[in-house]
Amino acid sequence: MRKKLFKWHSYTALITLLPLLIISITGSILVFKVELDSLLRPAHMLVNTAADTTRVSLDTMMGTVLKKNTEFELGGWELFDNQSRSDAAYLIKRGTQDWYKVYINQYTGETLSQPHIMGHYLTDWLLELHYTFLLHITGTSFGFVLALVMVFLGVSGIILYRRFWAKLFTLRLTAAKRILFSDIHKFTGITSSPMLIIIAATGAYWNIASILHEVDEHSGDGHVFIEQPLHAAQISFEALKSQAETHIPSFKAGYLAMPHEADLDIVFYGDVDTSNPLHSEYASTVGFDKLTGKLIYSQDIREADMLMVFLDSFRKLHFGYFGGMLTRILWCIVGLMPLILALTGTCMYILRKKRAALPQRQTATI
Repeated sequence: MRKKLFKWHSYTALITLLPLLIISITGSILVFKVELDSLLRPAHMLVNTAADTTRVSLDTMMGTVLKKNTEFELGGWELFDNQSRSDAAYLIKRGTQDWYKVYINQYTGETLSQPHIMGHYLTDWLLELHYTFLLHITGTSFGFVLALVMVFLGVSGIILYRRFWAKLFTLRLTAAKRILFSDIHKFTGITSSPMLIIIAATGAYWNIASILHEVDEHSGDGHVFIEQPLHAAQISFEALKSQAETHIPSFKAGYLAMPHEADLDIVFYGDVDTSNPLHSEYASTVGFDKLTGKLIYSQDIREADMLMVFLDSFRKLHFGYFGGMLTRILWCIVGLMPLILALTGTCMYILRKKRAALPQRQTATI
């Protein structure tokens, strides 16, 4: 049984080597996506204002963005109020499924960029590569399979090398290459597998959730492209934001999801004061009817059931920012471990093949 598992582990790793490395390397880079964006595009990402400066009305900023970009409708709005990072509006081009992003200084109402399609900027392109391999729903499905493969490799590696715990910190540096590569491979795999399994499992969940949403969206009459606003013109989003932040104690809105599909309403996602470090900044929600503006539901993560809390924890567990900079650095390093595993595993495979072929060559010369 162990030999069969070893073969499955080895051949699966070899077959999926390149795409797994793409996912791993891009994932490690994306741990610091905001910092990279701020470094590469400070004019878009950063605002500099006094601590007591208040935000411009959301309605005013929405009007400004739509007036400058008449061929678009709003799909979402990312909100920040830390006097340093700019807001981001997500636009949908009428009659298409194409999403664009534009940055806004929320303290002056000034737009900081032109709308660019998602994936235009380097880190957004890396995110698309990481998540879909630039192949949309087909790539998302492929990514889901690869995430399951990574879970299998992590679990099977722990099973195969479970006795390595006894010599976890022993590297036979003077041993033959095959033994040295084997020790490095086992050490790296055993120490990083638990975290890699968590990262892969949470990624698999998001991929399958996107796939199921896509299937549901295109069932029946298929996708209906937005051609005009789906919410009532008299609705004040600034007023709804204030109501949401009053309705749930300590709620701070972080993202506004606009009704860009017929069955969607207006939803604010946000953060609340909590002692649970795994509660995400979008864990709590407040929803409003898109035609009347009436409050229709709310979800405080502090009062949610165990399943909701568990699923919400996937965001911080996947990106590793539940413990601040320390865990982010750790997640970035762990994300690169498949590169070491790939190199050592490939070397072990080549050396094993050469060793197996040696008796055949000796026999042929007799």
